[in-house]
Amino acid sequence: MLIESVPNYSEGRRLEVVDALAGAVLATPGAHLLDRTSDASHNRSVLTIAGEADAVTRALEATIEVAIRDMDMERHTGEHPRIGAVDVIPFVPLGETMMDDAIALARSFGEHLAERFEIPVYLYARAATRPDRVRLADVRRGGYEGLRAEIGTHGREPDFGPTRTHPRAGAVAVGARPFLIAWNINLESTDVELAKRIARRVRESGGGLPAVQGNGFMIEELGCAQVSMNLLDYVTTPIWRVWEEVRGLAAEDGVRLRESELIGLAPLAAFMDVAAHGGSPPDAPVEERFAAAARTIRLREADPMMALELRLAAATDSEHPVHP
Repeated sequence: MLIESVPNYSEGRRLEVVDALAGAVLATPGAHLLDRTSDASHNRSVLTIAGEADAVTRALEATIEVAIRDMDMERHTGEHPRIGAVDVIPFVPLGETMMDDAIALARSFGEHLAERFEIPVYLYARAATRPDRVRLADVRRGGYEGLRAEIGTHGREPDFGPTRTHPRAGAVAVGARPFLIAWNINLESTDVELAKRIARRVRESGGGLPAVQGNGFMIEELGCAQVSMNLLDYVTTPIWRVWEEVRGLAAEDGVRLRESELIGLAPLAAFMDVAAHGGSPPDAPVEERFAAAARTIRLREADPMMALELRLAAATDSEHPVHP
């Protein structure tokens, strides 16, 4: 059962801790670390792990040991919403793996984590057993501090584990979902309120684009405001459509788009769709079409290995091992 997991950790400033998290994955036979991304303003890191389900879950468990040892939610600060040191663990079916398999895996793994680490676990997305926990934002309501105060109240109790936050690691959300593209657009502006207004208008919950979530942040190390988004279904709402919408909304305030950045990986088809929209010939080499897509959306640090299928193929090729 081939599976991908994209765990998010509440640490993006102490890179030695992120190194330890990545090292735990690299030390797990059969688990492929395809990508790692850290953001100091969000104080958050994302690993992309793929392989057979057993290897992926063993790697995840090893990273949780590192997180509990090296991280403390009582001292954590950052722009991004979070409820725990290992904030969220999504399972994404790959290859012939079915969504039902990913759902069963998320539920069994969540129960195991709660038992082993005595940490509260919330099931979300397709793995949710309650309608009010399908949306990750609802699970994260109030952030770590809010959950710590409310976890013992009716409706806020976890699906598995104790009705108190872990003293260092807080809580964790475990779910199953289709492929999600975490993608940010940086503005040629420091107006964070503008970024927030654009995010409200572009996201589905504000009447904007289907299958798009968004928020606005100030990214100090880049000196600009950012529209940070999750694209939940790139077929329904392709990347180029989001880029054009944000560009139009920013232009209303006389602001241009500086660049976009990908957090983790994206399916190759998502990039090829951008290339096709921009007029790239369908019979051109993949690398050439990727470059055309990257130019269209001004993709920062563009590399064809940002495509999941290309990265996984490289990782599983014994002659070309991948060590991000």
